[in-house]
Amino acid sequence: MYDKVSANQNFVEREQKIEKFWADNMIFEKSIELRQHSPEFTFYDGPPTANGKPHIGHVLTRVIKDMIPRYKTMKGYKVPRKAGWDTHGLPVELEVEKMLGLDGKDQIEAYGMEPFIQHCKDSVWKYKGMWEEFSDAVGFWADMEHPYVTYDNNYIESEWWALKQIWDKKLLYKGYKIVPYCPRCGTPLSSHEVAQGYKDVKERSAIARFKVKGEDAYILAWTTTPWTLPSNVALCVNPDETYIKVKMKEEDYVYYLAQALADTVLGEGTYDVLETYKGTDLEYKEYEPLYQCAADVAAKQHKKGHFVTCDDYVTMSDGTGIVHIAPAFGEDDAKVGRKYDLPFVQFVDGKGELTKETPYAGLFVKKADPEVLKDLDKEGKLFDAPKFEHDYPFCWRCDTPLIYYARESWFIKMSDPEVKANLIANNKTINWIPETIGTGRFGAWLENVQDWGISRNRYWGTPLNIWVCDDCGEMLSIGSKAELKEHSDNCPDDIELHRPYIDAVTCTCPKCKGKMKRVPEVIDCWFDSGSMPFAQHHYPFENKELFEKQFPADFISEAVDQTRGWFYSLLAISTLIFNKAPYKNVIVLGHVQDENGQKMSKSKGNAVDPFDALEKYGADAIRWYFYVNSAPWLPNRFHGKAVVEGQRKFMGTLWNTYAFFVLYANIDDFDATKYTLDYDKLSVMDKWLLSKLNSAIKAVDYDLSNYKIPEAAKALQSFVDDMSNWYVRRSRERFWAKGMEQDKINAYMTLYTALVEICKTAAPMIPFMTEEIYQNLVRSVDESAPESIHLCDFPVVNEAHIDTELEANMDNVLKLVVMGRACRNTANIKNRQPIGQMYVKADFEVPEFYKDIVKDELNVKNVTFTQDVRDFTSYTFKPQLKTVGPKYGKMLGGIKAALDNLEGNAAMDELNATDALKLDINGQEVTLFREDLLIESAQMPGYVSENDNGITVVMDTNLSEELLEEGFVREIISKVQTMRKEAGFEVMDKIAVTYEGTEKAEKVFADNASTIADETLALEVTKAALAGYTKEWKINGEAVTIGVEKR
Repeated sequence: MYDKVSANQNFVEREQKIEKFWADNMIFEKSIELRQHSPEFTFYDGPPTANGKPHIGHVLTRVIKDMIPRYKTMKGYKVPRKAGWDTHGLPVELEVEKMLGLDGKDQIEAYGMEPFIQHCKDSVWKYKGMWEEFSDAVGFWADMEHPYVTYDNNYIESEWWALKQIWDKKLLYKGYKIVPYCPRCGTPLSSHEVAQGYKDVKERSAIARFKVKGEDAYILAWTTTPWTLPSNVALCVNPDETYIKVKMKEEDYVYYLAQALADTVLGEGTYDVLETYKGTDLEYKEYEPLYQCAADVAAKQHKKGHFVTCDDYVTMSDGTGIVHIAPAFGEDDAKVGRKYDLPFVQFVDGKGELTKETPYAGLFVKKADPEVLKDLDKEGKLFDAPKFEHDYPFCWRCDTPLIYYARESWFIKMSDPEVKANLIANNKTINWIPETIGTGRFGAWLENVQDWGISRNRYWGTPLNIWVCDDCGEMLSIGSKAELKEHSDNCPDDIELHRPYIDAVTCTCPKCKGKMKRVPEVIDCWFDSGSMPFAQHHYPFENKELFEKQFPADFISEAVDQTRGWFYSLLAISTLIFNKAPYKNVIVLGHVQDENGQKMSKSKGNAVDPFDALEKYGADAIRWYFYVNSAPWLPNRFHGKAVVEGQRKFMGTLWNTYAFFVLYANIDDFDATKYTLDYDKLSVMDKWLLSKLNSAIKAVDYDLSNYKIPEAAKALQSFVDDMSNWYVRRSRERFWAKGMEQDKINAYMTLYTALVEICKTAAPMIPFMTEEIYQNLVRSVDESAPESIHLCDFPVVNEAHIDTELEANMDNVLKLVVMGRACRNTANIKNRQPIGQMYVKADFEVPEFYKDIVKDELNVKNVTFTQDVRDFTSYTFKPQLKTVGPKYGKMLGGIKAALDNLEGNAAMDELNATDALKLDINGQEVTLFREDLLIESAQMPGYVSENDNGITVVMDTNLSEELLEEGFVREIISKVQTMRKEAGFEVMDKIAVTYEGTEKAEKVFADNASTIADETLALEVTKAALAGYTKEWKINGEAVTIGVEKR
């Protein structure tokens, strides 16, 4: 019949067998084929880089990205899942540099670009096998046999087509612009790359003295980058702020600075104000150059510099209210430079080192800072060098401090008013989960969108498709290989669209017939990944229909740091080319942290190896933890204890319920295919379970269709808990009954249906365990059933089986049982000891059938619903010191005494009626509200009570002799059942019981022998010489020895 189920809950080995079953039988491929003619649900997989290893965060992204497509497949959609690899960019170059022992661009070029590029191409596959193994282990299904690869010629050709569209719209331009620049990598970064690398740094700033021309006075100006001072060409004030000229009392200096900052910079009472100015009054005031080298360049350019300018970007939050201007090193500075036509001085080279014109030739900018400060101090030009803490951008790839640097660079004009408006409008069509990312973080990013610095002065990347004429400067954007061959007479047929091969291809200028060469830049690799919707299909050169069917994607998901990465590049390119959002739904994932909420990193020693975690806990347990733990966009604290606890609560409970079914089904030779579930013949418990089952399926279906993942997981967990800890526990004896009566068939069929259907519902989340259960419960008895649970349809809700009244009644029963158990615990009376009477005060009453369940569960003889439990309970009141103390202070003692003397039930009635208690304290009326009171229920002797949400349960703990004897009998039965297990008897083995003990114990045995025999499958219960497996017990204080023997 069914394979025996192991109680061992180490699922890893079983998952490996399932993984092999899927691979051997091509289940993933069949899940696509099966839906060949179904409507499509498109998922885009954000491409990882195959030259980096997977980390624990990738488990989270993989399990979310796998689960939604599995669910949609079961809902009847065809869900193509093309894997992809992001293969270009600096991380690859850096890895190869390291491998070859090279350092920097000069050494790469000396080594040779062609062999370097070949190494890059090989290097990107370094961890491909590891990624594939990782994806299989986690249960991530995607087409890895036919992935899209961003270095592929066809992929690049599609990107060229897109770039030409952007060029034709006059949105791709070459500009002299301040860009965030990495001197180590020798390349600018896009604004979304900069956002990934900020760090808190402490460094010295400088307040320099600039000597005013024709006056014995100095302007105090502040900078956080002293290395830019040799390139100074102007100072800047805020036109609307107030500035003062002051004379120092202690020393012979006269300074200009902002009034608002004078006390902070100079010290209170240390100066006399000579004159007051508006910022505009200082405009064009000249000063002597701080460094002669800057004055020399200004003279060569025939431009005037070294005077005061005005701009409202200057604030009064820091420094002196006057800033120094070096237009080559800051966007604001460049803007002021353009406005005043200032000289352009750039004394820093592409390696981030100061040039020979300065006294600091060859020094890296950050190393030049202390030397600049030292020189200025020596020459009396340094007023102060205060320490300054601020966020500074570092290169996210190589960790070098970035500099803002004027470079010739290629830009996409994202700030174009029409493009920006379209970006914002298209973003509003996307369902962001959570919504706040779309309207907040991402929305704000788009509102302030910057032009996209798209070119990189590197080697391994998609070459920028612009050719420039040597003679007339004409520019040409090439959109395909065919077009390149049209314009070129030296383009090989099999041209590889990479450097250095593409650099050798020249074109003929359409304007002057001169020679055109390609510009040397490659493009930002974010443009590669953002082009995947069309480039993966080599659109528009082929697969036009396929692309149109799969664009836009229905669903994508990545971590929150992709807000300014892939999420943005997808939307930017899609808006520029198609003017529509490229995805409809996006789940943004939080970062995975350690158990203390710290970021994981190798250096901290708190990083979790994903392979170790999968080997230890198994994929389903980790998947389940990520689904149920918290909303996906919140940071996830990953630690073993939490994973194991989640596994125990849900997977362990489901597994044990399945094991229970198989155990008894095998004993009874019960084959579910031979019976039907006849709803009208079912008991209330069966109908309740089917109602809960269909309510759970409905909830999970609704939640997953709306991307509510923790809610779906909690609905599954709640149902499995009800099925195991209520239905199975309440129905056990039905499975033990002799023969195969209708009631037993009903119990089997109800539990079988619930197990199979809930496994199908949970299959997208825990694909391995549900497959194992399905293969044993369904495929072992029905070969015509789908080959895998993942080839089944998602369960359809049977609305006729949902009975909300039945569920409400049972929910009330469960509340009463929980409160009744709490009463027993308080009274320290075991559940096996019957109790005579229980009273319930509630705003509901349950029908007799449900009362019987409460009686049976709590082992009480009677349950009485009443609106008056004051004979058994009362209340005590104390003041809530937090609120009463501040209000009444000295009267607190009197209030305490008055509350102690209240008649509890009458006071509670008053509070319920008026929401307040009125007290007379020494002739003064005091009103206390519910929040001013600490209320506890007080019990009458012989009674125990519990209160919760308007329900009161009272237990009568007075035990008669009859009740005590019945409790004794139940204890005996429990001990015999324990001994059956310990002796290794099978569930259905018949036994003989022998006993000897105190007079009282023997009398209880003798008077109740037939009851004990029925409950323990004993053929006889006799006082005789002990036989078989024996054990001494102390039951209710009485010594007794019991023997059990198989018959």
